[in-house]
Amino acid sequence: MPTVYKILGQSNPAATSATTLYTVPSANSTVISTINVCNQSSSAGNFRIAVRPGGESLAAKHYIAYDTVLAGLDSIAMTIGVTLAATDVVTVYASSANISFVAFGSEIY
Repeated sequence: MPTVYKILGQSNPAATSATTLYTVPSANSTVISTINVCNQSSSAGNFRIAVRPGGESLAAKHYIAYDTVLAGLDSIAMTIGVTLAATDVVTVYASSANISFVAFGSEIY
């Protein structure tokens, strides 16, 4: 099976809105090596990251980060090696529109 290393998703979501960062294509699997969160405001903000199986509605059990505080003008790289199956979804949320997310990893075909 070929593996493609790439930027899997990038998002600068609207404030307080759960937004899909990445959905695994059907018939593929994915490994997210790192998710980077960047606060472009001088004020601190909060963020959430959830990983859920395809077809499931967002619920408390899916969160890997919940209302995590990120200082103003700061970023965090979460290197966690998340493994995902076809149609699984990564959802992000930010307390302000000044927080962006980038997921890096590999898709396996």
